[in-house]
Amino acid sequence: MTNAETVILLPGLLCDADLWEAQRRALEGTHDVRIADLTLDDSVAAMARRTLETAPPRFSLAGLSMGGYVALEIMRQAPERVERLALLDTSARPDTAEQARRRRGLISLAKMGKFKGVTPRLLPMLLHPDRLSEENLTRIVMDMAERVGQAAFLRQQTAILGRTDSRPHLAAIACPTLVLCGRQDALTPVELAEELAAGIPGARLKIVEDCGHLSTLERPEETNRALRDWLERS
Repeated sequence: MTNAETVILLPGLLCDADLWEAQRRALEGTHDVRIADLTLDDSVAAMARRTLETAPPRFSLAGLSMGGYVALEIMRQAPERVERLALLDTSARPDTAEQARRRRGLISLAKMGKFKGVTPRLLPMLLHPDRLSEENLTRIVMDMAERVGQAAFLRQQTAILGRTDSRPHLAAIACPTLVLCGRQDALTPVELAEELAAGIPGARLKIVEDCGHLSTLERPEETNRALRDWLERS
């Protein structure tokens, strides 16, 4: 398998490789699928550098939510190495003042020992309302958060708070790009995906119906089809 067939997948906040399990299974027969560990650094720039250190010279890159922030940073650090880019349920914007305030509040709670990962109370922000009763799905989300844990959560939230506004850099992205978003994504809604797609030359926008923020878990078949089409683009 050549370096050109490598696909690197970047998880979101409080997520690990299980976020991409359905995509790994769908693509591993034709691609060298690698899922990055974004739990070790407290800046998006460092997450991008660590990912690039172990990546082949050329690869395709997909990121969901926080993973999308890292993917956009990789496009600033080493655009010549990325053959294709996929941005799922993410945004080019930095936090609003209110989002930053809430994020700092969560950091403070976690530092006081009140880290609870993803609780049932938070799931409506992550999943489509119709999926909240599906215990197998909600359990995956909560188990990922538990495995990532308090220390990595603090690093990730710090990284997200300090991320760059990517909007001025979108026009420089020159590789085939997919922007995908769940129709009912409450955290990074469709208008933010539309902004990304409008800013990146030639980007294709895919809206997944009846889907919240975690499209790879909620609608794996539709997401897999979109990713296969993206990987086949010249």
